[in-house]
Amino acid sequence: QVQLVESGGGLVQAGGSLALSCTASVSLFSIDAMGWYRQAPGKQRELVATITKAGNTNYADSVKGRFTISRDNAKNTVYLQMNSLKPEDTAVYYCNNVFVHYYWGQGTQVTVSS
Repeated sequence: QVQLVESGGGLVQAGGSLALSCTASVSLFSIDAMGWYRQAPGKQRELVATITKAGNTNYADSVKGRFTISRDNAKNTVYLQMNSLKPEDTAVYYCNNVFVHYYWGQGTQVTVSS
């Protein structure tokens, strides 16, 4: 069973930054695309950023220009740098294989105060 461990969340004021990490128990070399997702209270989980094995990235319009996804295959880790945070970014953030979802990790809470 693949394990995903997210970390790096916290409480930050609007306009601040956070850097999230996600470490997988399998080699990222075998995963075509990894994604960061988030789920706000009372809302469905949404995909906010993806990165392919080749390093191609894609972002939801709501985070484009503020978030940056990256991956270190040697460390089996995917990162999400979040800048210019807004209160509406408040959510639990998760990572997962985009095409074949593994069991979801516990996620990491991001809270942005106004």
